Amino acid sequence: MAADHSLSPWLTLVHTQGLGPGLLRRLLESFGTIDAILGASNSKLTQAGLSEKIVNAMRAVDDAAMQADIDWMNSAADRSIITRDSPQYPARLKEIADPPLVLYVRGDPDVLRTPQLAIVGSRKPGHSAEKHAFEFASQLAGMGITITSGLALGIDGCAHRGALSAGGYTIAVTATGLDRVYPAKHQQLAQEIAAESAIISEFPIGTNPHAGFFPRRNRIISGLCYGTLVVEATVKSGTLTTAAHATSQAREVFAIPGNIDNPQSRGCHALLKNGATLVESVADILEVIAPLLPAKVDFASGEQPAAAVPGNNNTPLDQQSLQLLEALGHDSMSLDDLSERSGFDIVTVTRITTDLELQGQIKTVSGGKFARNSP
Repeated sequence: MAADHSLSPWLTLVHTQGLGPGLLRRLLESFGTIDAILGASNSKLTQAGLSEKIVNAMRAVDDAAMQADIDWMNSAADRSIITRDSPQYPARLKEIADPPLVLYVRGDPDVLRTPQLAIVGSRKPGHSAEKHAFEFASQLAGMGITITSGLALGIDGCAHRGALSAGGYTIAVTATGLDRVYPAKHQQLAQEIAAESAIISEFPIGTNPHAGFFPRRNRIISGLCYGTLVVEATVKSGTLTTAAHATSQAREVFAIPGNIDNPQSRGCHALLKNGATLVESVADILEVIAPLLPAKVDFASGEQPAAAVPGNNNTPLDQQSLQLLEALGHDSMSLDDLSERSGFDIVTVTRITTDLELQGQIKTVSGGKFARNSP
């Protein structure tokens, strides 16, 4: 296939070895445009902060590597490469100090411009943390908030699955080229995300995972979002780099507290000591970000917004929904209590409660519990 000449200048810089986000920012500040950078003399480029080695790499970018990107994009309808000047490029990401020059996208690029919340955490979480990540993602996605995470094992995977279970959107930001999935265990999950939402990366096709790429990936996760929720993390967890990026980007940081004897809780506790919002329910998050969202929401009552309840109480219910409503009765209950009383496992309870919320049958009340809506 012929090269896409409109992408060539952008891909030239993407494929220049040693040219990271910080140097790119300095170049754009100095020269203003991509074409001006590429048209500048070697001496002007070194004056702007590039080493001779990087300048030489820019002049000798492998055309075959750029063509691999173009071929990947043209090989399927759900693949695209979005440059920073494209109207499809997410506006919030463009606001950060060092936004990616291009985004490789597999899936629906329009999802990138939906309101987003990041949910991140440990790769080896405890059972309760997995449950929290799934439940929070499911409830928020059911309200129309896209859940963004990093496709990692543990909390990331739970967050993506929770959003998908609610029929909502979820974005996976990766630290590899989109021709591969890391970790390999998430091949099927990646397929589901690409089919329903989007997987994105700033790294060109053929890029393998590397330790230094994950912090770069994390700035994109936080940059896309109104806030970042940390579910569980140690004090040395890479997850905290996402929270640090969120702080530097003037985004909200949320954390779920845990057992003081659990090392996996200490990262969240450190965030809370430094000003993160303590989260016990979805209402704690929405209270903070609702005023920032395109559609304003009042959470003073602790109820979910009317916009999140498109159905009505006359919607026909299936047998499992009726059984769960009978278990709920006229009390307010947590997911654990509903699971115990109904006999359904926690994943089934989460799915049913999400459906019932969307139908207007139940609502979230104080403490993250559920109660029937008034007739």
